[in-house]
Amino acid sequence: MADLIAKTPCAGLGLPLTIGAVTLSEIDGKVLTLIAPYRDAEGQISDTLKQHHGMALPTAGRSTTKSGARALWFGQGKTLLMGPAPATDLAKVAAITDQSDAWAIVQLSGDAAEDVLARWVPIDLRAASFKRGHTARTLVGHMMASVTRTGANSFQIMVFRSMAQTLVHELSTAMQNVATRGQG
Repeated sequence: MADLIAKTPCAGLGLPLTIGAVTLSEIDGKVLTLIAPYRDAEGQISDTLKQHHGMALPTAGRSTTKSGARALWFGQGKTLLMGPAPATDLAKVAAITDQSDAWAIVQLSGDAAEDVLARWVPIDLRAASFKRGHTARTLVGHMMASVTRTGANSFQIMVFRSMAQTLVHELSTAMQNVATRGQG
């Protein structure tokens, strides 16, 4: 029988990678859990998240964080809990699904991160309209993605695991193009 070796979605893709003023690195999301509330249970989910994870249920287009945990709005009626294993009490008020192996997660950071993403993402990610904690389900090139601003010049980007190589290729190409443009 073959010995299986666990690999991250971006293993062997050359991350972290710095080109110009931007760095692309892989993030370990640890445990990823999709939370879909049962009918009329959103308030109970928020209370349970506060009690066990220290943060409220995020509103549409937002994320909440606390002590290494993050809850992302992940579409209508869906929240993604990143970091800790979900509290068992959540299963009483929501359908919970482990998504830990389903997503590739990268961080794009640096002074030109917005310029890099502007080449692939069809929404306005400038700080004036997409502030820290804002999140969106959108496209990165042709890939469905979740993009979250995590700092003044940093973004968390999630795509399906099977698209990790394409994501790294397209972002690194945009990083090179932005860096080259800045040198001229």
